[in-house]
Amino acid sequence: MSNEFLWVEKYRPSKIDECVLPTSLKKVFNEMVSTEQLPNMLFSGTAGVGKTTVAKALCNELGLDYIIINGSEEGNIDTLRGKIKQFASSVSLQGGYKVVILDEADYLNPQSTQPALRGFIEEFSNNCRFIMTCNFKNRIIEPLHSRCSVYEFAIPNDQKPAIAGMFFKRLMDILTAENVAFDKAVLAQLVERYFPDWRRVLNECQRYSVSGTIDAGVLVNLGDSNITSLMDKLKGKDFKGMRQWVVNNIDTEPQAIFRAIYDKMADHLQPQSIPQVVLILADYQYKNAFVADHEMNVVACMTEIMAGAEWK
Repeated sequence: MSNEFLWVEKYRPSKIDECVLPTSLKKVFNEMVSTEQLPNMLFSGTAGVGKTTVAKALCNELGLDYIIINGSEEGNIDTLRGKIKQFASSVSLQGGYKVVILDEADYLNPQSTQPALRGFIEEFSNNCRFIMTCNFKNRIIEPLHSRCSVYEFAIPNDQKPAIAGMFFKRLMDILTAENVAFDKAVLAQLVERYFPDWRRVLNECQRYSVSGTIDAGVLVNLGDSNITSLMDKLKGKDFKGMRQWVVNNIDTEPQAIFRAIYDKMADHLQPQSIPQVVLILADYQYKNAFVADHEMNVVACMTEIMAGAEWK
């Protein structure tokens, strides 16, 4: 095992067979390995489902040189052009293709960087393959869709129990390897809460494992009492208290906050206000994918709910 500290990296699968994937996707990717044929690809799906892991595993199994470029951090056209040209224009020492993995490609500018990427794909087609990952494939321009095989990392409803069970077993093996005691019922609840965000589950376990055991405490981040406290502040139009609540909980993924409010709103809101709040939550959850300041976005969402909702 590597000396990597982060569990998400230390235990990242290096082969397709080790990845927790729906049967159809695993079959397709295994065929790529067996035929040694790698097309340009676009991986789409929610956070933490294994898009980057699969891209790396394909390169590892095929013995291909690859580079990872983060679209949200290195989306500048000049940076992208320099890195890609420098990497793709040289011959691989391993033989075979080189691979550019463009992580979070939906953050690349659709007016400049994405159109330029079309030219890169064609210019280096003899020597290089491109694998793009994104959360929102509708933010990738159509000419890139047409140049790539698009794979949706969605789990069919009939496979969800089996997929969750596979990850539950993997999680127990990791905790055992790290000598961390755990409560199976708590692990099951944790997997269910964040399904299918495996990265989030693993990060939560590592964060809480410093206590030496995984118990019900790992589940209290956004427990009922915490959300009730937020709802009371919204009902009382306590802006200062609401803002402090957001500051105290901003290390929690904003998407989880929006979901927790959605799950509990029927207990606190008048029925006629629920449709309006659903639309507000959906709007700010969408904005969360590309805002610069997550705290401000959550506070804005809470302010809009505070101003317009009717409470029980």
